[in-house]
Amino acid sequence: MPTELIYGAISFLLTLMVLSYLIGDNALFRFAIHVFVGVSAGYVAAVAIYQVIWPYLLIPLVTASMLERALLVVPLVFSALILMKISPRLSWLGGPAVGYLVGAGAAVAIGGAALGTILPQVNAAAEPFDVIGLIQRGGNPWQSVFNGVVMLVGTISTLAYFHFGASRKTDGSVKRNGLIEALAWLGKLFVALTLGVLFAGVYAAALSAFVERIQSLLSLFGF
Repeated sequence: MPTELIYGAISFLLTLMVLSYLIGDNALFRFAIHVFVGVSAGYVAAVAIYQVIWPYLLIPLVTASMLERALLVVPLVFSALILMKISPRLSWLGGPAVGYLVGAGAAVAIGGAALGTILPQVNAAAEPFDVIGLIQRGGNPWQSVFNGVVMLVGTISTLAYFHFGASRKTDGSVKRNGLIEALAWLGKLFVALTLGVLFAGVYAAALSAFVERIQSLLSLFGF
């Protein structure tokens, strides 16, 4: 039996199992999801072993200099401590390693958010208001300023929507500032518009994947 036919039959069965969710949650759908999760976990483990642990930890422990071996003891010990999480009685030993990973990950995330997102977004928000430079480049300053105002209002109103500060009145009721409340209402519209665009993108991607799956199934049967 050709290998392509075997792969096609397996993909056809898994596709039917996933689509069976349309009639409700069932054992076939759960089996397909378990297969997907298991294959994904196995793939990630293989990539971690052959592209990280083996070349950057195990091989240097044998071939590297004494100083490099001493430095590699730290990740080796932390890796062993993380494995202690498997045992409920010894899971507390993995706390330092997990704390280090969380701290390093948080530092990288904050640095990436500040340098890679916040500052570039500030520069991008200020760029449409560079009327003189835009005129020198031959652009339309009014359109640029309009786009900049829309982005600025959207950003400020969205931040106001997630502002939860409130003041307590004399009668005991709690109410936010009127200006913040108005900006929050406008920010709600921007959030709804953004979520709608994201949903449309996800739906289009899922529809494209579904069409590709149908085409592959039809090609399997010679259509």
